[in-house]
Amino acid sequence: MAQISKSAVRVDVRNIGGIDEASVTLSDGVSILTGRNATNRTSFLQALMAGLGSRQSSLKGDAEEGEVTLELGDETYTRTLQRRGDAVAFGGDPYLDDPELADLFAFLLENNEARRAVARGDDLREIIMRPIDTDAIDAEIRECKRERDELQSEIETLDSLERDLPDLEADRREKVEELEAAQEDLESVRDELDDLDAGVEESRTRKQEMEEAFQRVRDARSELDDLEFDLETERSTLAELKSEREELRETVEEAEDPDENPDRLAGRIDELRRRKRSLDDDINELGSVIGFNEDMVDGSGIDIEEGTAGDDPTDALTAGDQTVCWTCGSEVESDQIEATLDRLRELRSDKLDERNEIRAEIQELTDRQSSIKQARREIERAEERLDAVGTEIESTESRIAELEDRLESKRSEIEELEDEAESIDVDGYDEALELHREANGIELRIERLEDEIDEIDDEIDEREDAIERREDLKAEREELADRLTELRTRVDRIEEDAVEEFNEQMETVLDILEYENLDRIWIERRETEVREGRRKVTRPRFDMHIVRSSPDGTAYEDTVDHLSESEREVTGLVFALAGYLVHDVHETVPFILLDSLEAIDSDRIARVVDHLRTHADYLVAALLPEDAAALSEEYAYVENID
Repeated sequence: MAQISKSAVRVDVRNIGGIDEASVTLSDGVSILTGRNATNRTSFLQALMAGLGSRQSSLKGDAEEGEVTLELGDETYTRTLQRRGDAVAFGGDPYLDDPELADLFAFLLENNEARRAVARGDDLREIIMRPIDTDAIDAEIRECKRERDELQSEIETLDSLERDLPDLEADRREKVEELEAAQEDLESVRDELDDLDAGVEESRTRKQEMEEAFQRVRDARSELDDLEFDLETERSTLAELKSEREELRETVEEAEDPDENPDRLAGRIDELRRRKRSLDDDINELGSVIGFNEDMVDGSGIDIEEGTAGDDPTDALTAGDQTVCWTCGSEVESDQIEATLDRLRELRSDKLDERNEIRAEIQELTDRQSSIKQARREIERAEERLDAVGTEIESTESRIAELEDRLESKRSEIEELEDEAESIDVDGYDEALELHREANGIELRIERLEDEIDEIDDEIDEREDAIERREDLKAEREELADRLTELRTRVDRIEEDAVEEFNEQMETVLDILEYENLDRIWIERRETEVREGRRKVTRPRFDMHIVRSSPDGTAYEDTVDHLSESEREVTGLVFALAGYLVHDVHETVPFILLDSLEAIDSDRIARVVDHLRTHADYLVAALLPEDAAALSEEYAYVENID
């Protein structure tokens, strides 16, 4: 869908409704289609709806295919209709990919579901919330909670790292003090060796041999120290791996493999969704049938001239206890028609209940499917990790055995090197040997301390770097928390906005239209307990209240059934407008279409149109000439659809 500038709109129609061919140009603002009945005004509105994306249009009775072309700004949109047996296939490239919002809240023809819902006393909340994909919202909530929990776990880990920093820094100070003391000890031993060397008479060659022998001993001891450290590390790793293996074995043994197959559940979910879509269609069709027949019963429906006696078809239809059936033309008892209508209402109510039960079952099966998949993933991950841990244990045990062999070999090598060093005959040998051994031990200790200090420094740096990321993680967590709050309150907010918008608009419109003794019409949002499947749940619902004044000025509450036809039609239009505003339908489609306003007097029609025109770039209304005469001359008027 492309954004369009507020310019003229050209509509070309062929074989739609009662239209053979027609081209109409609509200016921005208000366009009034004026004419008597049977002048294709409604057919043109349906054709315009089709071009905008709706499927609530019909082919001309004698045509096999039809087409609508819209030119909006620099863009051209098409809609094709083709008869296929008893059905009509829609094609082309219309303005909207998904017309649901527009069908509910912008295309306000006679059978518009939002308008009819008020007259029938239907569930107004269901109409307002229908465009909201609550399943997608629930899935997004679960994903946000998972991400939030992972962030919280990471933040808690970083908090523990920060708590450990003082201990690491204290440990480093101790190591530094030990290192400084060891360096002082080494310096002292070397001074003694220098003094001893100065007083010992020996050949340069023998002294060199002794120095080299001691160097070999020092190197071997350093290698031995490294091997011992490696062995200790491997043994610690082995202990951790064995502990992890036990935990994984317990996890796998205690885990119960779900009996149900998630693929089978997916098939059942798809089946239920298909059934729900079918119920949606049935409910919509029943609503239209009931609405039409209610209008015919109360005399506000279309005129039927053939097959009725007298000048007034309404009188003919409703005279006495007999009524001419507007479907088959035969006379039937009025009570029989009312009974049939009651059965249709009951059938529609049953289908609404069934749809609620199916919706609850879909949610239950979806949750169960997700739980089964999660349980199976956890078992599979545990089994995979158990195999990996077993392999790591074997490798670690092999490395330990190899290190133990190398340690034994290195100890033997050191003994041989020490014997070799001791065999060198140099004056002052015993004392020099002892000092060299002491110096060798101190040097090894210094190397270990330096390595340990380096490791502590690295760990401190890593922790400090990680801790610096904590603020970013906290910011992410706050964003997720805000997102969760927004998701959890989105449905409530839309409901509250819809109620508030309706009540404000209704108050404004009643002030404009000045109905006698009608003080207020308003919606109350309240919680009620309903049954979904085998469980009871709390669901919000919208209750409509009507307040009137008696001649003496006393206010009392009335019901929708007692509204006049004009009041009922206006209330339906305001409810549709509330949905239009709450769902920002103007961002989806820049049109509001109006038809079947005859129940409202012409002066009030003018006021309603004047009020609605501020909410859409294009408002197109079909009116009788006497009703159109009351409207502003500034509007554009279309008298011929050709």
